[in-house]
Amino acid sequence: MSAEKEDPIVAAHWGTYRLKRDHGSVGKLVGFEADMDPSPIGDGMIGTLDDKSRIRLPMVRRSWLEDGPGSRTELRGAEPFVAVTWDTVETLVAAELTRVIEAHGNSAIFAGSYGWSSAGRFHHAQSQIHRFFNCIGGYTRSVNTYSFAAAEVVLPYILGNFFDLMTSMTSWPIIRDHTKLFVAFGGMPLRLSQISAGGAGRHTQKHHMASARDAGVEFVNIGPMRSDLEEQLFGEWMPIRPNTDTALLLAIAHTLYTEKLYDWKFIERYTSGFEKFVPYLLGASDGIPKSAAWAAAICDFPAQDILQLARRMASSRTMISLSWSLTRQECGEQPYWAAVTVAAMLGQIGLPGGGVGFGYGAENAMGDERSGVSTAALPQGRNPVSDFIPVARIADMLLNPGDWFDYNGGSYQYPDVRVVYWAGGNPFHHHQDLNNLLLAWRKPETIIVNEWCWNATAKHSDIVLPCTTALERDDLVFSRRDPFVFRTKQIAKPAGAARDDFEIFRGIARHMNAENEFTDGRTAGEWQHWIYETTREISREVGIELPTFEWIDQHGWCEIPGVEELKSMLADFRSDPVRNPLTTPTGRIEIFSDVIASYDYQNCLGHAAWLEPSEWLGKVETFPLHLISNQPSTKLHSQLDHGQVSRAKKVHEREPITIHPADAAERNIGEGDVVRVFNSRGACLAGAVLSTAIRPGVVQMSTGSWFDPEEPGRPGSLCKHGNPNILTKDVGTSSLTQGPTALTCLVDVEVYRGNVPDMTAFDPPEIVGADALQDLS
Repeated sequence: MSAEKEDPIVAAHWGTYRLKRDHGSVGKLVGFEADMDPSPIGDGMIGTLDDKSRIRLPMVRRSWLEDGPGSRTELRGAEPFVAVTWDTVETLVAAELTRVIEAHGNSAIFAGSYGWSSAGRFHHAQSQIHRFFNCIGGYTRSVNTYSFAAAEVVLPYILGNFFDLMTSMTSWPIIRDHTKLFVAFGGMPLRLSQISAGGAGRHTQKHHMASARDAGVEFVNIGPMRSDLEEQLFGEWMPIRPNTDTALLLAIAHTLYTEKLYDWKFIERYTSGFEKFVPYLLGASDGIPKSAAWAAAICDFPAQDILQLARRMASSRTMISLSWSLTRQECGEQPYWAAVTVAAMLGQIGLPGGGVGFGYGAENAMGDERSGVSTAALPQGRNPVSDFIPVARIADMLLNPGDWFDYNGGSYQYPDVRVVYWAGGNPFHHHQDLNNLLLAWRKPETIIVNEWCWNATAKHSDIVLPCTTALERDDLVFSRRDPFVFRTKQIAKPAGAARDDFEIFRGIARHMNAENEFTDGRTAGEWQHWIYETTREISREVGIELPTFEWIDQHGWCEIPGVEELKSMLADFRSDPVRNPLTTPTGRIEIFSDVIASYDYQNCLGHAAWLEPSEWLGKVETFPLHLISNQPSTKLHSQLDHGQVSRAKKVHEREPITIHPADAAERNIGEGDVVRVFNSRGACLAGAVLSTAIRPGVVQMSTGSWFDPEEPGRPGSLCKHGNPNILTKDVGTSSLTQGPTALTCLVDVEVYRGNVPDMTAFDPPEIVGADALQDLS
């Protein structure tokens, strides 16, 4: 435990910091003293507190205010906003929600949130918005995540619950001591491990990777980008074509089978359906043996190297690592299923340092040896509305009310949504095909957001409710994957009339006669006390004693007592599969799933299979470059894109795009040129960065640049800033999982020849009437 209260604690999803106060300013942030590898992203927090992009007053789009719901929805994103008082906006929102509920039912309200707005356990926008709507009759919800939707749905059929598997992945010290070969499909980029849901007091991934390297673990990076594995790991790079990992894995399986390198005893005892998979593997069912020579043509990689990799994997203790990004492609279930199949054939699942893992390096604490405690959260209540959509199908829902969609063995209807209410999340960042989303965004009668800055979602809304940041309120930050509890305190006054989400919903609930139900008679401070004391009780049940709330409130943090808990994933299952069955339908590893096969999906068979994508480098027609739109290193998703860390890495204020020198030379593109990236779905500007650390024919642009259309509100307009989702395809991974497919995307790139337009992503819209309401601030 800490000894004395020191400089205030600031905690976010990308890490924990101390505030060092300066005379005449809020101060600066330095890494928390227990953090061995603090993230630089925190440097962007202070500068955005009073930025021009802050939303300081409640706002209503002019046509909506003058003419009511549904008015001139094509002007969303282009029309001025009118500043109003809190009492006015609460009345407007309450009346609109009441109108829609009475006329169309609660399923006509879609309550969107993505959970990353705050690391705090109380000021967690997703919990707040869901609790509020459950208090007034429910809402249409989304299921799964943009991060790994395909894995969430398919793995329960073949290996077990995805979240249970992630939290029980083989610990890094076990890998260090037992693994010989670490094969990373999709790489293992250290930049991603800056982030941890619920906060991070100590970043560990860099240390773990280095320890494994020093112990002699050999790393292989399989994917189109050499930078997806840290140079310090001295790993081998297999630069296969994007979206061809499944073909490579099937060829490895074919080699293991035909060269009798697989563990048939493991297959017999622990798996189900292998005999149904083999005919496909050997080509008996379709006439195509899945050999190394077959995969070489698909992956554009030497067959001999594929054979050698398979033999190395069979001759040593091997850990197969799957990045989450592999799920974000057409048929994103298949690389995960194929990897589980190969791991089962190797027979090392459940052994120390062998088997398979999902997301090493994808977040901080993945594979950590230390577990925290289960933590309490704000109760969300029960949602009586049964309607839902897969998370990445929002545009389909808005454009096609009443249409049927397949999902996970069932058939469901899209509800007729009249109101979209968003709190915590930015769909104009994480959704695909933004031109299609712009069209869909015109359909609802009203769009309401709680937001702290003028990002694209706020600009394209009807009612904008200004909320505070984590620096402007007290909270509790802890996670079962981090060994610390933090008590954060407000270090800056709210900007203008901004309120936290709890107070925003409390005010609306008061106008809807639901205030007592929403607050349960507690203030924000009393709720935080309840959450902490409930967590203390949970901890006490497992023998961990946390200090009192009063102590943590005074001292700011404590380290949770605990011991190392070294894990080998599925070790109990391996030791006794009868007493410790998996949660799959058969209790075994399902190499063939009779249940999935019974769904009769053409894009997801009963076993792992190579299913050719609609866009890939093996079938180039018009657009010859494959776009990798991966997660950024300078921000979390789109958060703090306007912060100094993110802006410092831009090229001429645009998102960088990495291009191989050969591809650049073919297009007369030089280092630092402003380029136009385009396909049939849209176009954006970017700043060229030339590198041989990317495979020829592949370009890379991180997500997260705020959408900045040259002609606001018009679908098809050029994004001046460099949001790659103007280019990506909005189709589901398959009928089974319906996840996002951003990484199945072909484009072309050219030097931008016109006058480069000014970047205006961080500018607020035109605002009317704010001067008269300044007393609210």
